[in-house]
Amino acid sequence: QVQLVESGGGLVQAGGSLRLSCAASGRAFSGYNMAWFRQAPGKEREFVAAISWSVRTTYYADSVKGRFTISRDNAKNTVSLQMNSLKPEDTAVYYCAADLRGIARTRSGYNYWGQGTQVTVSS
Repeated sequence: QVQLVESGGGLVQAGGSLRLSCAASGRAFSGYNMAWFRQAPGKEREFVAAISWSVRTTYYADSVKGRFTISRDNAKNTVSLQMNSLKPEDTAVYYCAADLRGIARTRSGYNYWGQGTQVTVSS
């Protein structure tokens, strides 16, 4: 089992950048595939980005491709999301997720979730 804690959210102007981090505790972090999801008010939680345990594979939602970068440091048990060129529509609570199964782009693909961190982009 793994516990996840997100940090790094905040308020930023459109065009700005933020870096989210997710610290994992528990066993065998390096074996987990990791992902970021987000949920805006009144909307479903949606996939943002994912990275495989080996770092060889990454996936991005079309809406963030070219602006966001997911990375991980298995030695430090962390996964990060660098968000550049932020837009007001990126405003949401961002969640870190983990699972030992194959890398996925759906909520059902992840069993472990953090509590979320708020990102607000002002226009």
